[in-house]
Amino acid sequence: MFFRKLEERIFNVLIRVATLIIISSLFVIVLTILVKGIPAMNWDMISKSPSGGFYLGREGGVLNAIAGSLYLGIGASIFSLLLAIPVVVYMNVYAPAGSRFVHFIRLSLDILYGIPSIVYGAFGFIIMLFLGMQVSLLAGIITVGLLVLPIMARTMDEVIRTIPKELTDASLSLGATRWETAMKVIVRQAFPGILTAILLGFGRAIGDAASVIFTTGFTDNVPTSILQPAATLPLAIFFQLGSPIEEVVNRAYASALILTIMILIISISSRLLTKRFKKNVIN
Repeated sequence: MFFRKLEERIFNVLIRVATLIIISSLFVIVLTILVKGIPAMNWDMISKSPSGGFYLGREGGVLNAIAGSLYLGIGASIFSLLLAIPVVVYMNVYAPAGSRFVHFIRLSLDILYGIPSIVYGAFGFIIMLFLGMQVSLLAGIITVGLLVLPIMARTMDEVIRTIPKELTDASLSLGATRWETAMKVIVRQAFPGILTAILLGFGRAIGDAASVIFTTGFTDNVPTSILQPAATLPLAIFFQLGSPIEEVVNRAYASALILTIMILIISISSRLLTKRFKKNVIN
């Protein structure tokens, strides 16, 4: 009895310490970004591109990086969604129960989930060389879309697996096709989780730097075509923090603040939209 109580107290202390470390780390990161970023923020920062070069130019802002991040995140999320939905529907509706192929797909997605983003960047760079492509927004969308795919697909898969099998059986017994069952029953029930998966993928897409450093490139201008290079906020932070000019370093901290706010908006939107659409779910 003594050892059982001692074990419980030890794990209770460990849980509290781990929670404290997580909360403290978040607080320190956010505080640092606020302290460094707020003094550098102004209207020019979000309405103008850098003047005189992103590394040495003292004037301008990071409009090019904001636009590039949004273009990249939206494009990669759509590309990933178009690949993830058919895969998830097949695994949960069309494939026979206990299929080894489905287990293999899930294992493959789990492995892809754990691959570092820099490896995706190197893979995208090899594909670019093979196809004769230049660094561009399109190359970044494809690369980041592949990076986001396992995140989106596995999140959707886990959500759909929580749906009672009786709903699917009832739909099929009433004469609905598998596709109708998938779109009108399963997707409707899993929509809050699917929406969360999309927003998680979008957040990862706009916040990743390693996978786009070889594929998207960097430019001081807002891209007007998917075949042009595009700046992103993570790369703006990475490049500008190493500048010897104080104004450029401040621009990097402003970029970090803008990116943090964007991620915060995505997280809050995910919770609000999930709560909004959860009323359609049968518990």
